[in-house]
Amino acid sequence: MTEHTIAVPPAPTFLEALRFWFKLGFISFGGPAGQIAIMHQELVERRRWISEHRFLHALNYCMLLPGPEACQLAIYTGWLLHGLRGGLLAGLLFFLPAFALLSLLAGLYLAFGDMPSVQGIFYGIKPAVVAVVLFAAWRIGSRAIRNGVLLAIAALAFVGIFFFKIEFPWIVLAAGVLGAIGGKLLPGKFGSGGGHGGGHKGYGPALIDDDTPPPAHARFTWFGLVATTLAFVAIGAASLLALRGSSDLFHMGEFFTKAAFLTIGGAYAVLPYVYQGAVEHFGWLSGPQMMDGLALGETTPGPLIMIVTWVGYVGGVTKAVAGGAVASGLAGAAVATFFTFLPSFFFILAGGPLVEATRGELKFTAPLTAITAAVVGVILNLAAFFAWHTFWPQGTEAAPFAGPFEWLPVLIAIAAFLALWKYKQDIMKVIGICALLGLGLSFLR
Repeated sequence: MTEHTIAVPPAPTFLEALRFWFKLGFISFGGPAGQIAIMHQELVERRRWISEHRFLHALNYCMLLPGPEACQLAIYTGWLLHGLRGGLLAGLLFFLPAFALLSLLAGLYLAFGDMPSVQGIFYGIKPAVVAVVLFAAWRIGSRAIRNGVLLAIAALAFVGIFFFKIEFPWIVLAAGVLGAIGGKLLPGKFGSGGGHGGGHKGYGPALIDDDTPPPAHARFTWFGLVATTLAFVAIGAASLLALRGSSDLFHMGEFFTKAAFLTIGGAYAVLPYVYQGAVEHFGWLSGPQMMDGLALGETTPGPLIMIVTWVGYVGGVTKAVAGGAVASGLAGAAVATFFTFLPSFFFILAGGPLVEATRGELKFTAPLTAITAAVVGVILNLAAFFAWHTFWPQGTEAAPFAGPFEWLPVLIAIAAFLALWKYKQDIMKVIGICALLGLGLSFLR
């Protein structure tokens, strides 16, 4: 049977789409690459709800935005299929399972984290986190740093945040300015590193095919853009005002709104900013607690930026924002998650019609190229910080190398990095094996 004799699939009902988005929320493991691969297989190849070109066009737009691109891609596709309610529910169901699971894990962690067996598990997990973050820096750097100029920007970012404690937003701003200038003076050094490629793979005609005009709700109008923008500004402002009764929750809402707009280059890019604010400035949790949350975030479904749920839960309990521990934790988790994801819905629901109206290849700008390079330096700083906490657990700012050096976590970190880098092992498996190793060691110590 040729492609031309394959019928266009019937439009899914809203309930059919809802069942798919609900399922996706529970199986979206593997980070952005894994999540996008699952959506491509289901939406493009199997169900043919959207064509390859339309899928990649939406993905290119999401890749340019701050925030979790896989979640934004789900919002975009749900919005194309069923309008506002489709986009909202596709996005919500993408991260709600992870929200519930991480909130539960955070509660159990705070209740039972002092048990020797639990401490043993995290003894093995922490060096694995060092390897995971270092591997993320290598993975992003191998794509983003294509010449000496971009390498210099990455090095400057590392020096700025590691030695001079420059805050992440200023590093992003400086890199963007350097990229804008460099794009004019040295355009060859700041050119786009290619796209996602793609093309028609012979899956058959799609419901939303290459030449299918945008549905009525996806057509661009200036009135729609202004109205959607004002609606989201009103929702964000009203939500913040509603938190004025609790200074801690208000600060969380304000902080995670800023963090959401800085998530350029993936969740690892904004983790240093979240660390600076949540650990050093507001004291919502400790550095080791942040590492433990990152490890659990790697092994649960949903985008890695769901680490904010963990930060919010632990921070809510630490600051006792709502009386009891569970209520405080859930309040903090809900605030952190809501304000982190609200901008993602805005970017798609407000910008989607414009993207549909100007369908064509979207490329990385020179400022974004420079910012991505700077992100590599920032992630390396995060790996260095986590390594310090893991290998010198008694170290402090005043005496960074105080206490004994833990050589066993170094060996675990090296083995975990080699498993990820050389042997291409799954992150969840690596963390799981390290956790079991740590548990076994807890019975020998």
